[in-house]
Amino acid sequence: MTELEEKLQYQFKNKEYLKTALTHSSYANECHAPCNSNERLEFLGDSILGFVVADYLFKNYPRLPEGELTKKRAALVCEKACCEFSQQIEIGNYLLLSHGEQNSGGRSRSSILADAFESVTAAVYLDGGLQEAQKFILRFVLPLLKKSKPKAFKDYKTALQEIVQKNPEESLEYVLTGESGPDHDKHFTVEVLLDGNRVGKGGGRSKKEAEQQAAREALELMGY
Repeated sequence: MTELEEKLQYQFKNKEYLKTALTHSSYANECHAPCNSNERLEFLGDSILGFVVADYLFKNYPRLPEGELTKKRAALVCEKACCEFSQQIEIGNYLLLSHGEQNSGGRSRSSILADAFESVTAAVYLDGGLQEAQKFILRFVLPLLKKSKPKAFKDYKTALQEIVQKNPEESLEYVLTGESGPDHDKHFTVEVLLDGNRVGKGGGRSKKEAEQQAAREALELMGY
């Protein structure tokens, strides 16, 4: 526990918060004694992470419109980002997993690592308050914010959907905003909306192609 605290750069006053944050539901279900999993902490951590990132972006990017802020936040709080944060401090080595989950590679599974980061975030918040949680989160978020890693996807729509669905409260919608040209040479324009905010726009000779291009632009602006 002390070793992990050094990596977290935070020392807990109440060690139970950290222990619970590291307890996967599979271990809790397998444990004969009463044992809480990190699922509730994950719920809280997700909200804290989103708030801290939104607060930072709002204060430090005063000229960015709402849609651009939404895209940046989504890229910084998604499963991919949280998994990367966990890997940086090797949280997987300290997780309490069931034998089955451990034997099936649970310590390196992206979803488990991402959830664990959110849980630890909540544990820091409960133990030390919002200021400590903010310090903890920004230590990981700021370096990621400064770098951009564009990637090529064969199916931009699917890639975008997989990223957004990690945050169930967010909704994705494609809207046809333009159609021109004769029947044999149509051109369509589509916008993709995240929670009602435009995050991408694309055009093509079919609606599907336009949607793919809109999703591609959204992914690029989100740093993927």
